[in-house]
Amino acid sequence: MNLLPRTREEFGQADYWNEFFKKRGEKAFEWYGEYLELCDQIHKYIKPAEKILMLGCGNSKLSMDMYDKGFRDITNIDISSVAVKKMIEINARTRPDMKFIQMDATAMSFQDESFSVALDKGTLDAIFVNDDEDTKATVELYFTEILRTMRNGGRYVGISMLQEHIINYLLEFLPRHNCMLRIVHCLDVERANKERSEDALTLPVFVIIATKFKNLPMPIFEFGVGNDKMQRFSCATELVNAVASVQKAALVCNGLARSSIVGHNEVTMDLHRAAEPTPRYTVHILDQPAARGLGKYAAFIVPQGREIEWLFATPAGRRKLQASAKYQRLAVVTLHRDQVYSTLDEVKSELGYSITNLAPAGLKEKIPYLSLGSEVGKRETLISGCSQISGDFRIEEVEIADKTLRRLIFLSNQFVVQSEALVKTVKIKAKKDRKKIDFGYLACQHHRFMSVGVQLAATMQSLKKDVYNDVLVIGLGGGGLCSFLHAAFPQARVTAVEIDPIMLEVAEQYFDLKQDDRLHVVIDDGLAFVERCRNEDIQFGAVLFDVDSKDLTLGMSCPPRSFLANNILLHIKEIIGPKGLFMLNLVCRDETLRAEAINNLQQVFSSVCSYKLDEDINEVVYCTNAEYKTVEQWKKQLGTAGRCMNSAVRDQKLANKDSVDVADFLSELKI
Repeated sequence: MNLLPRTREEFGQADYWNEFFKKRGEKAFEWYGEYLELCDQIHKYIKPAEKILMLGCGNSKLSMDMYDKGFRDITNIDISSVAVKKMIEINARTRPDMKFIQMDATAMSFQDESFSVALDKGTLDAIFVNDDEDTKATVELYFTEILRTMRNGGRYVGISMLQEHIINYLLEFLPRHNCMLRIVHCLDVERANKERSEDALTLPVFVIIATKFKNLPMPIFEFGVGNDKMQRFSCATELVNAVASVQKAALVCNGLARSSIVGHNEVTMDLHRAAEPTPRYTVHILDQPAARGLGKYAAFIVPQGREIEWLFATPAGRRKLQASAKYQRLAVVTLHRDQVYSTLDEVKSELGYSITNLAPAGLKEKIPYLSLGSEVGKRETLISGCSQISGDFRIEEVEIADKTLRRLIFLSNQFVVQSEALVKTVKIKAKKDRKKIDFGYLACQHHRFMSVGVQLAATMQSLKKDVYNDVLVIGLGGGGLCSFLHAAFPQARVTAVEIDPIMLEVAEQYFDLKQDDRLHVVIDDGLAFVERCRNEDIQFGAVLFDVDSKDLTLGMSCPPRSFLANNILLHIKEIIGPKGLFMLNLVCRDETLRAEAINNLQQVFSSVCSYKLDEDINEVVYCTNAEYKTVEQWKKQLGTAGRCMNSAVRDQKLANKDSVDVADFLSELKI
């Protein structure tokens, strides 16, 4: 449209606006929404009986609509004589009390404290075209005049796009002049603009409410969305971040509406309620090439408790989900903990506007919502805690497919389950039902294959019936692995080392870990404990490393690289002796780091093999000083151990089915 300026600098020039309104003619140009979209905020902050100054009225219908709704004391000013003349002509008969005056808002002739409200619809943006000192000086005159002509307790109500230099200026100027600042994201304007033109950019519009006080002891900053509850911030930076997050989200939505992200990484966005600092939803948006049989766009809502599964928690899993769902664009929505969700229908309703904003341009059909059933899922937080070592954590119970699962989650990586246990309800006659942890349930797949290694270590040592297989586990977590080893292998004597004392409390109180003469937990640094065992010549038939790094930016998150240092591996070589077994859970996204880790192990141990878990990045690595030169030798030993473990699980009545599919396991073993 040729009527729009080519450069923002033109906005501040009177000649530009005179020419603009001549071309525009009688038709009003509503840059920042019409009365119907703004009326909620107008009626909230302006009373009909108040004296109102309309700054830069142009040929907008806003003051006319307000007049018709009972706001009768409105004085309109504009720098353009053409605009003022046209507005006088239009309103002379129907709105005789409304005043239109040609006047520069930076040098007004009104007396001090003449108005209760100064209403600005886009005028600030037109004046504040850049961050130059000359422009700032003009803006300073503008606000000085507004405050001069405003009564105490009066309000500046501005409608703006709030570019970065504008909000930074407001946050410096207004508190300095005893003004409380409130900013409201006006969703109704965006919705209406999108309906008016699907091809136009839909940029966020904000309402600025600055209230003048004689004296303001401390700065007050608030932010809200529509008519939602306001959120008060302790500093200006938080308000800047709230506005910036809305603007960045708008850019993402505009980009997604106009282009496909096929061949690029998925786009991820958190959705908050205005008054809540923590996310309520996380949305992952994926695109795949158009093809016969594919729908255009759908949203998939992941029920509570299922978000940690590979299909929903990883980019590769979500791509597989999209292929199965058969949509060109899929928005995968996960629900956050510490939030309450009543029904799936309520979730759909709450997500409606956001999901629509992420749709490709031109979508006419109704957006389908997919899920795993008709329920939103159930999640209950048993305890919220904080560890000085691991940070904030939660113990929660979720219900999935008629099973109750208890989980330990670290909020620093909340889509990964640190420990999980199956909870069974024990019915006791004439007493209240009691919850009990099922020690036969191993949620982490890698624990099953490490347990096979524990069985192999016992076989390699040819232990007699009254001799224990001493097992060292570095990393306790919720204690699920240790409790399983204790229950499944009566000849196992387990020593667990955990650096975080809170984890021992968690394991004992919420995961039923019980220490006795065959299970003992030591609170110590794992590396220091290994060194002490080597110095004191303490032997273990099996050593297991199941400890992760707290730094999520590392290419290898499990174990920390310090656990694979040459001196530590040499200590373990001595600790396990000629017939012991060392196992570690290796989680590595960087192939170079993985190759380095495997090479370090091969330099120290005579034989090394690994098992990569299906649809996961976990890899169990087995190391021994015994001579297993071929994969067939490993398969023979581990195959026997796997079958023995399956028998042990049934013998101890921990399960009525095999814990490990031995054939599948052996087929994926690699030297």
